[in-house]
Amino acid sequence: MKKMLTALIVLALASGLMIEAAYAARLGGGRSMGTQRLAPMQRRALPPAAAPQQAKPAAPAAQPAQPAGNRWLGPLAGLAAGLGLGWLLGQGGAGAFGGVLLMALLAIAAVALLSRLFAKGRDQPVRRMSYADFGGSETAAAPPEQAPLPGSIPGATVEAMREPKIPAGFDAAAFLEHAKRNFLQLQEANDRADLAELREVTTGAMFESLKEDAAARGARQQQTEVIALNAELLEVATEADRHWASVRFSGSVREAPSAAPEPFDEVWNLQKPVNGQSGWLLAGIQQPGADR
Repeated sequence: MKKMLTALIVLALASGLMIEAAYAARLGGGRSMGTQRLAPMQRRALPPAAAPQQAKPAAPAAQPAQPAGNRWLGPLAGLAAGLGLGWLLGQGGAGAFGGVLLMALLAIAAVALLSRLFAKGRDQPVRRMSYADFGGSETAAAPPEQAPLPGSIPGATVEAMREPKIPAGFDAAAFLEHAKRNFLQLQEANDRADLAELREVTTGAMFESLKEDAAARGARQQQTEVIALNAELLEVATEADRHWASVRFSGSVREAPSAAPEPFDEVWNLQKPVNGQSGWLLAGIQQPGADR
C-alpha cells in the first residue's frame, strides 16, 4: 500500500511538471513566424570582425521576473505538512484508515492544483506597453533612408555586409533601449495570454500566429523569466511605404520555474508605415537559418 501511494504521488508530480514544461515557452516558442527578411540574417550569420571594437562590454542583464517557485509542488507539500502525510507513510499507512485518508489527500491535492492553475494570473495587474514611443520622433532623429539588400549590390564585400545598415541620424541606442523594454513586456503579455495587448503591437499576420499559440496553451499559466538580454540593431531600411528595423535579441531565459536557463538568439523584424499611422509593430521573428 505504501509503495503504491508513493508511486502515485511521484507520478502526479512528474505529470504536472511535464505539462508545465511542454506548454511554457517564450513569445514565438523559439520558432520562425511572420515576416522573414533575408538581409539581416545574412549579416547576422557572418563571422565577427577581428577589429578591437569586437570586445564591447556586454549589455546589462534584464531584470529577471520574480520567480514563481514550483507551482506544482507547493500544494502537495502544504497538504503533507498540515495533514501528516509524511507520518502516515512512515507508519506504513496506519492500516485501512490510513489508506482511505491518503486517497482523500490525493483527491484534495488534485483539486487544489487545478484551482490554483486556473485562478493564478487572473488578477495580475496589467502594465501597458509604450510602443507609442518605440522609435518615435525622439528616437529617430531622421527618417530611415532607402537601404537595398546587400546581396543586390554588385561587388559588395563581406566587411561591408557585416556593418549594420543604419541611416545617418538614427538614434540606435535609444531605439534599442525601447526594443529591450518591449521585448520584456511582450513576454509578460504572452504569459498572460493578453490578446488585446498583443494585437496592439503586432501586425495582423503575426497576431494570428500568437493567438494560435495562446489557444493551444489554453488555461495553463506560464511565467517566462528573462535572465539576460542583449540587443543589436542589424538594419533600418525603407521599402515602398514601410520602414523596417531588424533587431537581434540574444541572452538566456527560463521558460518554466523548474527548468534550467536556456540560451536564445533570434531576430525580430519590426515595421512602421511611412505615413506614421502607427508606431513600430512586430512583424516577424526569425531563428538561425531562416532565409525566406
